[in-house]
Amino acid sequence: METMTLSFGVRPIASDWALADACTVRAKCYGHHLPALKDTYAAPDPMDESGSCTSFLAFDKLSGAPLGTVRVQLSTLGPLMLESSYEVPEWMAPRTRAELTRLSVLPGADPLVRLMLWKAGYYYCLANQIQCMVIGARRPALIRQYQGLGFELLTDEPVLFAHAGGLPHSVLWFDVRAAERRWFETDHPLYHFMFTTHHPDLDLFGPRWRPDVAAAQSAARSESVAGAVSSEVSSQRTSIA
Repeated sequence: METMTLSFGVRPIASDWALADACTVRAKCYGHHLPALKDTYAAPDPMDESGSCTSFLAFDKLSGAPLGTVRVQLSTLGPLMLESSYEVPEWMAPRTRAELTRLSVLPGADPLVRLMLWKAGYYYCLANQIQCMVIGARRPALIRQYQGLGFELLTDEPVLFAHAGGLPHSVLWFDVRAAERRWFETDHPLYHFMFTTHHPDLDLFGPRWRPDVAAAQSAARSESVAGAVSSEVSSQRTSIA
């Protein structure tokens, strides 16, 4: 298996400041196309704070600056957000499902950021024994991109998503378990990237962000920064003396 190292890392969001970074990315990306929703996306929503989903953050390894994010919600932890606006087909209802939302990548970021966030979501679904992945997409170009990955349309007409400002979305689904076989059989251009390349900068199993510990983490970080500043000031005073 080939190993590929990257200039960025992808990790589960495990702190309140990482979640804030993800919200900053969301606001910049979605706010560009949907200015009315920019403020909404700039802050964590109830799903972020419920502990029932996992978000991943891509960040530059040198500066720590956020580059992109994606959120994965599992049906094993409750109804998916899109299911408040769309009833999944009868054949899908008994299957485990995951919804990918808030996929955002800052302009100018490495093109691999989007692919690595997609890979993170896919392997997270595999690890949780998810059978179907579902998404909503608005723009035709984005719909075509997902279809190129193997997603199939579930709807003939767009659905108004209550959790996305009432905007119309097409609903697509992806067969998680059959993906590797289908990509191999069709010689998909991303097959080796997805299945035969090891990316050590992708971490699926780091600690998740939890509302009950976020405040404690934030306090610890503030105390650490304050301690470092105090130590530096004391050092300067000693040097002057």
